Amino acid sequence: MDQYEFDFILIDCPPSLNLLTVNAMVAAHTVLVPLQSEFFALEGLSQLMLSVREVRQSANPNLRIEGIVLTMFDRRNNLSQQVEQDARDNLGDLVFQTVIPRNVRVSEAPSYAMPVLSYDTQSQGARAYRALAEEILRKRTQQAA
Repeated sequence: MDQYEFDFILIDCPPSLNLLTVNAMVAAHTVLVPLQSEFFALEGLSQLMLSVREVRQSANPNLRIEGIVLTMFDRRNNLSQQVEQDARDNLGDLVFQTVIPRNVRVSEAPSYAMPVLSYDTQSQGARAYRALAEEILRKRTQQAA
């Protein structure tokens, strides 16, 4: 039997808090939370935080939140900026500095069954996801030191 070693395994879950999401949190070490820059997103985030707390108390005491990444972000939109400000005011360092912009190439990639990093490696969205990966690694390195 082959053995594989991975530094990271990502479990992509639907945005609803259902049994699949709870099971993923039971299996995971950390949760990376995408937060759409939309009106009701912060309300959904508070529900997710409660779910993480419940999973911690019942099935996975070591579960922690890796961070929150703002997605579908449009700097020209006041709502995006307001969601960002609210998130940073309330959650501080949990919110990554990197934001994922609203980007057509990110939206198109799944229809070609490709990650945006392969579909259009130089798109604004692909660059943002690479920057997020670098920020996560940098943050983990600092925590380990």
